[in-house]
Amino acid sequence: MEKNNRSIRIECPKLLITRNESDLQWLIGSPFFHPLTIISTFRCIHFGSSGPDFFKESEEIRTLLLKGFDVIGALIVGKSDLQKTAARAVEAARTLRKVLSGRTNLENEEMIGSVADPDTGDIRFFVSENESSASLDLVNSVLYDANPEKFLWESGCLLLCQLPIKLPVCFPVNNPSDVESIFLSAIEVVIAKFEDPNVVYMVEASNKASLDAVQPIILRGADLDFDTTAPNFELLDEASQSSEQNLLPCAHFCLKSKSLFSAEAADILQVSVMLNRSEKSPKCSAPTVEYIPAMEETRLLIVDFKLEVLCYALQGFPLMHAISKLIIPGLIDQLISMKQMALPNLLTQHPELHPYHFSPPGIAHPITVIYELNYGETEMKQVDARRSLHLRLGLPLDRPLLRIANSLDMSIKDRSSRSSTRKGSSLLKDVHIGIPRSGVSGGNVSLVQGSYEYYHYLQDGFDDSGWGCAYRSLQTIISWFRLQHYSSVDVPSHREIQQSLVDIGDKDPAFIGSHEWIGAIELSFVLDKLLGVSCKVMNVRSGSELPERCRELALHFETQGTPIMIGGGVLAYTLLGVDYNEATGECAFLILDPHYTGSDDVKKIVNGGWCGWKKSVDSKGKSFFLQDKFYNLLLPQRPNMV
Repeated sequence: MEKNNRSIRIECPKLLITRNESDLQWLIGSPFFHPLTIISTFRCIHFGSSGPDFFKESEEIRTLLLKGFDVIGALIVGKSDLQKTAARAVEAARTLRKVLSGRTNLENEEMIGSVADPDTGDIRFFVSENESSASLDLVNSVLYDANPEKFLWESGCLLLCQLPIKLPVCFPVNNPSDVESIFLSAIEVVIAKFEDPNVVYMVEASNKASLDAVQPIILRGADLDFDTTAPNFELLDEASQSSEQNLLPCAHFCLKSKSLFSAEAADILQVSVMLNRSEKSPKCSAPTVEYIPAMEETRLLIVDFKLEVLCYALQGFPLMHAISKLIIPGLIDQLISMKQMALPNLLTQHPELHPYHFSPPGIAHPITVIYELNYGETEMKQVDARRSLHLRLGLPLDRPLLRIANSLDMSIKDRSSRSSTRKGSSLLKDVHIGIPRSGVSGGNVSLVQGSYEYYHYLQDGFDDSGWGCAYRSLQTIISWFRLQHYSSVDVPSHREIQQSLVDIGDKDPAFIGSHEWIGAIELSFVLDKLLGVSCKVMNVRSGSELPERCRELALHFETQGTPIMIGGGVLAYTLLGVDYNEATGECAFLILDPHYTGSDDVKKIVNGGWCGWKKSVDSKGKSFFLQDKFYNLLLPQRPNMV
């Protein structure tokens, strides 16, 4: 049956299905939006003999998915009976939703079942109105939003609660098997405490601009609604008009206007948990201590948990409901997840579990991952865990996107500015963004993927004018590998670059401290020694032949995405992209020029042509690349790692 008055709204990069996709994907939405709004997709990666392993799936997705988002459907890749396949997708999504929520009744909740053709990628969407309905409605109207981040963050915000917990676990030395039951009992005591009437939740802004203007709000456990039924998110308008403290909306702590829409730039409300034991009492009493002696030899085990829960809400949502329906369930779920991770090695290895939050490319909302810090990031246990996460999120397997260095910085800062919530240096980054178009008619632009820093002559008070251009290009390339978190090696100085070449036997010791030029081959040696990065070298006999290699260069940027060093004669440049019309052969090269000697002023750099599109021959007939010089192009290869 088809209903023409419905539309599926997709707020994530257009769903593309390939032969390598998982046969089953979970559709993620939010109770804050229309129930047929898809915000992201998670791949199903755990299967049993009869279908998805819902227990394993729920354990991982409960950790990954912020409160404020839900599973709203499923997508199955297949070509058989569309209606039956969609019904299977709906049934799977409902089952997972029940396991995640702990509820057995989803009677009045719509669910999406979608079927993707594995050959064409075409997707058909069906909707089940409720659990008891035997029929599915076909929905033909599908709207793809060009700016999912704005949809999510223009009126959305994040709530952050950081809560360190120390659990003392006393167990008999002669009966260590009791430790598990004692530990589980201690966890249950903590969970019950979150709903204690004497617990106080303090909400404050984490944006410097808001901190100066808005005082914190105190919400008491006795005033919160701990109804275990499905959260009612229909109180938005009522809350946004209320001045009562308990019904103040999240917007009370949000900036009134902002120009950036992303998880990194979102307003964050900081929630602190405190236990108030100073309630008024009609009687005066002294503190008491109860002593219970151990009847046998006992060992004390202290288990440290550092909870850090991130939740999503619309700015109109009441603060009291944000605490009771988002923050507290989030704390409970994260504590249970950590409990499951800590149990197997509780006696043999002191757990060091820490949650981190990430904003991976292609996903408009953050995710949360708990890492065991007893394992190094390069140990296979951690590598396998990250690879599994990449598979679930549809992320490429040749670049680190979920390492600790990629995590969001949740510290207090001015989020109204362009400052990133990721760590970085003070050098100019990504100076090519926003420059004028190349002028190539009908060209296809292929650019460097990710961020880099601009290194050029005379930086850091070091005079390398006339000889250091290739060194500066190498520094820019190494900065790219650092900012993409392939390496934590510091960007080397000229002397350190020279020392590396001496260490591998390419140069004599007298080379250190000299002003000798280096070229593409030397750069490849340094990248291999310092980063373990391999490179391809492209040889061009004349500058006039470079346009003939544009197709190869475009392929490099599309598959590897690394900056390229171009060396010819006595000059070296950094290539950031090409604009190429395959039909006409017309092309332009995006050049970052290391010969610049001025201050780090983006406008001055762009207006002066130090970062800009260059054609092989410009409109005045002048050649940018010299015809009587040969050129070596260094194409660093992206390491295959997560």
